[in-house]
Amino acid sequence: MAKRLAGAEKEVLVEVVRFTQKNGLKGSGGAWKDFLDKNDKKYGASVSDPQKRTRDVLLAFLQTFSRDFQKYFGKLVKRHKERSAFQQHMKNFPDMVSPEQKLVELTVEHPEYRKNYNFPSYQEGWKVLRKRGASELMSSSAMLAIDCEMVLCHDGTEAVVRVCVVDNNLEVKLDMLIKPCKAIADYRTHITAVSKEDLDGVTTSLADVQVSSLKIDYFQVIDTAYIFKYANLPTTTSPSLNNLCKSVLGYPVREDGEPHNCLKDAEAAMNLVLANLKLGSNDPIEVDASSYVAESDALKLLAHRIPVYLPSQELCKVFSGNARIDDKIDARIRGGFYSTFISFNDSDEVEKAFEELDGQGSGLLCCTKLRTRFGVLDEGYVSGKDGRLICLKQQSVQ
Repeated sequence: MAKRLAGAEKEVLVEVVRFTQKNGLKGSGGAWKDFLDKNDKKYGASVSDPQKRTRDVLLAFLQTFSRDFQKYFGKLVKRHKERSAFQQHMKNFPDMVSPEQKLVELTVEHPEYRKNYNFPSYQEGWKVLRKRGASELMSSSAMLAIDCEMVLCHDGTEAVVRVCVVDNNLEVKLDMLIKPCKAIADYRTHITAVSKEDLDGVTTSLADVQVSSLKIDYFQVIDTAYIFKYANLPTTTSPSLNNLCKSVLGYPVREDGEPHNCLKDAEAAMNLVLANLKLGSNDPIEVDASSYVAESDALKLLAHRIPVYLPSQELCKVFSGNARIDDKIDARIRGGFYSTFISFNDSDEVEKAFEELDGQGSGLLCCTKLRTRFGVLDEGYVSGKDGRLICLKQQSVQ
């Protein structure tokens, strides 16, 4: 694995370093910025973009990690090579590529893909599925759509409470309630439609259901938010499942204020892919933009998982620039944690503030850039948004 990492091209090493930034990972000399401050004085830690560093500096940083992490980094390098080989195979034999596989590639090519599909699969409990041969993948057409509902636990994390899976014939393959292994602080019944009483007698754990889904790192993914062109949305903004269904299918998944139906959301995701396969995705569609954040809200970060003993005003000291707490938005307390919004003067300050969080307060403070009012990504690695995750079936699904 060390040889694989040492032999990687610079662009691949850049992606691996960005992965460590995204997940707040630290080597023996600290996080990426800590390493730069001590070992690369040319720019200092103020310029943290890995692309601006030499290949030797990138490799030296990654070699400060433990053997287990280097083994995982080697897997990332291998996956990159496999994908490059697969894309070349598609160019060489375009007539062999299934329509479903083309949607997989369309998802991967989306500018937001690497940001939102940067899974922490080095963590305990994750599974990284091995890739099949290129020729076999190119003709793959079997699909599964998955949707999950999440509850909030007392430690500030989320846990799966229900999971549904349907195939491309809309047959239900899985519909199960899950008993979280942690104490639940908020069932979010108004969203999940799951109450405390619903879990009475439920013994199925996340580990039990993992034989078919969840915490699986698998690159054969179709994200329905990425496979359509939009006439009135920027590429950094994704439509909600509800708005996408209104525009493409002609009906909403749910009415305003109605809780989610896990099974219906999975079916809706599959219907969107089937509609794309039938109608194509070349013509831009217009979606209802009324539920997207105003320009002023795009200048905010949502700070969450903040311990109650840390006053909200102290958060401003974490960032440079003109960070301030919006007093009009009440802090939300969930168990031993709360969340609040932090405002800035312009988008550059927001980006810089978000970047400055790299490696700071891991497990103490997490921030999310606002994209839509609904379906905000938590810690940047939640897989899929509003149940829009589609997978080509292998041995398991994402």
